[in-house]
Amino acid sequence: MSDPLKIYIAGPYTADTEEQINMNVNSAIDAAFMLFSKGHFPYVPHLTHFIDLRAKETGINITWEDYIKWDMVWVETCDALLYLRSSRGANLELQAAKEWGKIIFYSLDEIPWVNGTPK
Repeated sequence: MSDPLKIYIAGPYTADTEEQINMNVNSAIDAAFMLFSKGHFPYVPHLTHFIDLRAKETGINITWEDYIKWDMVWVETCDALLYLRSSRGANLELQAAKEWGKIIFYSLDEIPWVNGTPK
């Protein structure tokens, strides 16, 4: 039996087009649905997409480095990290999670169900 984990979802966000960014955000959200259905508590850094949109609307400058700093606090807080795919940020998050001794998952299939079986 597995206890619930707080799992940080690491994967690409930045992309060349708005459509690709939306696909990256949706991939992270879809992974979060699966994690939650398995009894875990996902953290989805891709949801800062909406903060980024609002910052641009209001003229607030938040840099890539600001977002990484923001994200690293959550990587450190979580029990585990789910690495979806390589990207500049996801690779830094993966490296930090390893250094902090977090559980690392490379696929949704590796993540146990909290009660041992599907709902």
